[in-house]
Amino acid sequence: MHLKYESFIREPLVEGKKDYHQVSEDIIKPIEGKPGRMWYVGFFFSIVLLIYGIFCVCWAVYWGLGTWGVNRTIGWGWDITNFVWWIGIGHAGTLISAILLLFRQGWRTAVNRAAEAMTIFAVMCAGQFPIWHMGRVWDGFFCLPYPNSRGPLWPNFDSPLLWDVFAISTYFTVSLLFWYSGLLPDFALIRDRAKTKLRKLLYGVASFGWTGTVKNWQRHEALSLVLAGLSTPLVLSVHTIVSFDFATSVIPGWHTTIFPPYFVAGAVFSGFAMVNTLLVLTRRILHLEEYITIGHLEAMNKIIVLTGSIVGVAYLTELFMSWYSQSWGEMAAFQWRILGPYWWSYWAMMTCNVVSPQLFWIKKLRRNVIFTFVMSIVVNIGMWFERFVIIVTSTYRDWIPGSWAYYSPTWTEVGFYLGTFGLFFTCYFLFAKYFPVIAVAEIKFILKTSGRIYKEKMVVYDNMSTVEYKGFIDAAHHDHDDHAHVDSHHEIKLPTGDTHGSGPAPSSSESEEKHEA
Repeated sequence: MHLKYESFIREPLVEGKKDYHQVSEDIIKPIEGKPGRMWYVGFFFSIVLLIYGIFCVCWAVYWGLGTWGVNRTIGWGWDITNFVWWIGIGHAGTLISAILLLFRQGWRTAVNRAAEAMTIFAVMCAGQFPIWHMGRVWDGFFCLPYPNSRGPLWPNFDSPLLWDVFAISTYFTVSLLFWYSGLLPDFALIRDRAKTKLRKLLYGVASFGWTGTVKNWQRHEALSLVLAGLSTPLVLSVHTIVSFDFATSVIPGWHTTIFPPYFVAGAVFSGFAMVNTLLVLTRRILHLEEYITIGHLEAMNKIIVLTGSIVGVAYLTELFMSWYSQSWGEMAAFQWRILGPYWWSYWAMMTCNVVSPQLFWIKKLRRNVIFTFVMSIVVNIGMWFERFVIIVTSTYRDWIPGSWAYYSPTWTEVGFYLGTFGLFFTCYFLFAKYFPVIAVAEIKFILKTSGRIYKEKMVVYDNMSTVEYKGFIDAAHHDHDDHAHVDSHHEIKLPTGDTHGSGPAPSSSESEEKHEA
């Protein structure tokens, strides 16, 4: 009998009557079978967007960055806006994987695999923008510090743009290791269930010879904790370094010390919103409603409320500090943001990021799947506008009125951005087809403490008298003696009783006798 259990007041993390075999069947079955029609439709549109994005990039490289809408005043337009936006989206995966693992939060088990994959794909999309923004992309290796014959031409280590190269590459490497190490037990499970030699070979190679021994699990647990310890500082450092791209400059609206925590909170805010978008789609397309439950979505929405409130405080702090500084440059920059030609972007940002998340204080809305899906998209629209406001509205009014300009993106910039969506969802659809989107091993780990059927059984056990409990134990031992080999799917029937905890609770002496037994 599994004596460690959660209170029945806590919402189950796994719904339905599930055992270990059924968990494997439900999560691995989409990988072994043919995908449904919705998968093919989504994958087709993703490929179309990806091809269009590749065409726009090739057009910009061939004709030059003059095909973009940037000018001498606004050198960073949609490209760097989208770069910061995608990096922010990639933050939730590391947060769920590392910090929630260290705090032993059981609800992360159903969402961590998709969030980790989202992190990797989002960083891949983000990395495209600085690369192609260089114009002469074939000279991109100049950023790498290695012995060369170019004389004084050397990377400037005082530039936060170079810090980005090292921070993001480190973040991507650790996130990739974290994601792949968690897949090893599940790859071995698919290998053992494989019915074709090719599938068995491929998943056998991918599982690195995993056999499920005690030594395997010990090393797996140790590796997970080490990577979690390495990843936790990255959650704070990566977007902090991205914020230094702006905070270390002297441009009004950028030169502020609030940017590092402000950017980190905004990154977690947008990342959790994108995870919600993917989870709602995944649970619907792959029929995983019993594993990605309403409770999981509610927990995600609570974090969105928290981080959205932090972002709202940061917005108000920026306004206060611009007034408190009595710097005409700072005050003018924020006045132009609010009332200038780009006023619509500022108020869209405030509405989507500050006002709309507060609706999640209402429990019915917080637990509504459709509302959660819509709000996850609204939040990421607002976070895109935040990056646009920071980058464009701080630079379109220069110190010299003669250099004032207005920025509008061209079709190549818009196509490049849409192409990254194609890359992201193409990778995610392939991931959902060939990799388990939920960590099977971790779901099994919490099944007997957080599964609905097991929680109900433990309530019955708590309400048994001492005599009934001893009779139950004797019957279980007798059944074990009569059957030397007990089927793993055999279920011991508990005496019927109140499964909602309304029956009489055993006395303290009876509880002690039961635990001694």
